[in-house]
Amino acid sequence: MTDMKSDVVEHFRATLRGPLLQPGDPDYDGARSIWNAMIERRPAFIARCSGTADVLAAVAFARNHGLPLAVRGGGHNIAGNALCDDGLVIDLSAMRTVRVDPDARIARAGGGATLRDLDHETQAYGLATPTGINSTTGLAGLTLGGGFGWLSRTLGLTVDNLTGAEIVTADGRRRHIGPDREPDLFWAIRGGGGNFGVVTEFEFALHPVGPEVTAGLVVFPFAEAREVLRRYRDLVHGLPDEVSIWAVLRRAPPLPFLPPEVHGEPIVALAVFSPLAPDAALPRITPLRGFGQVLGEHVGAVPYTAWQQAFDPLLAPGARNYWKSHNFTALSDAAIDAVLRYAATLPTPHCEIFLGLIGGRANVPLPADTAYPHRDVLYAMNVHGRWLAPEEDAPVVNWAREFFGAVAPFAAGSVYINFLTQDEGARIREAYGGNYDRLVQVKRQYDPDNLFRFNHNIRPDG
Repeated sequence: MTDMKSDVVEHFRATLRGPLLQPGDPDYDGARSIWNAMIERRPAFIARCSGTADVLAAVAFARNHGLPLAVRGGGHNIAGNALCDDGLVIDLSAMRTVRVDPDARIARAGGGATLRDLDHETQAYGLATPTGINSTTGLAGLTLGGGFGWLSRTLGLTVDNLTGAEIVTADGRRRHIGPDREPDLFWAIRGGGGNFGVVTEFEFALHPVGPEVTAGLVVFPFAEAREVLRRYRDLVHGLPDEVSIWAVLRRAPPLPFLPPEVHGEPIVALAVFSPLAPDAALPRITPLRGFGQVLGEHVGAVPYTAWQQAFDPLLAPGARNYWKSHNFTALSDAAIDAVLRYAATLPTPHCEIFLGLIGGRANVPLPADTAYPHRDVLYAMNVHGRWLAPEEDAPVVNWAREFFGAVAPFAAGSVYINFLTQDEGARIREAYGGNYDRLVQVKRQYDPDNLFRFNHNIRPDG
């Protein structure tokens, strides 16, 4: 890109309302920093878009000059798809406006909005849509991959609540899409990732939630994890859709309700959530206390926005991260034993294994109703390798890969696309199952030259 004529670059710069950054500019290094510190890439240009007009200009510039093109929303993706080397990054992080129509129960959110941005605006009216569990996550990436979290059992996935979108496609057109407007494209963005264009605005259905919900943690010693997980598995089958419980195995953070001697020790924590008030929700979780010796418990009424941010300190940007993931339709004793073998050897204090409970309303649609197909999944298991020093790369990555292999015989053979790392391109078909061929057809129609390929790529040639 150093050979591109300066007048061409300046003409492009003049078409933008937001800044255009290049190597050597004061804000360049900050703009190419993303959540996963393992990802080190140097784009030739970063267009910090201020609106859809900037996105239109940037897509045209990349297409006309044959540049690699990446799109950044929140910059939270584990694979680092927000960046590319020697190309153009369309940075949407300034496009964070969220507008709420409380009467129609609709929210419209810019492509750079985070979950915190959405929650802040919608909770002013006691409304929410199901998203994820970390408030700094980019709403765009989460939604385009499917999106599940605390509300999914009660209200479905994020894509099940997407009612429309504005997208800039590879031909440079801005399209307003929805169930009755270019329905194939609308179907594809509900789980098909960033393969089809730059989504500059999302429209979501909202539901009464909060401002207070019931949530918290019940913590047990790791020595009792086998019994805790088996009883947890059995309890899950009778849970109402209004209750979600996730299991997390890690070293205990310094939570104020845990005795100091527990801090840093291996634990199994059950994270409880319900949009119901405590008097309705707490009786559903009373059995948890009988699962083993309770080291500490903190469950009760909490602001929804606070619970959405509760795990942010454990997922702050700047650390090195490597994930491996499986979906499960059931949790066998053998699977639990494999989990415990590797949870006993966490390579750093920041690593964890979690079982994210799905099911409920998230499993009501048919697999072909959205590009996200996994409507039989009960648990998404994520092996979260996290560390600070580059010299720890090999031990943590090897631990995660070995764990992945050990658990594979008991898994469903599918995976959540947003949990795939950059070295797992061979698993893209697993992520889409029977929907893959239809996604290829939509890709061929809207992006035949594969301009949008810095993602978990669905190639137009199949």
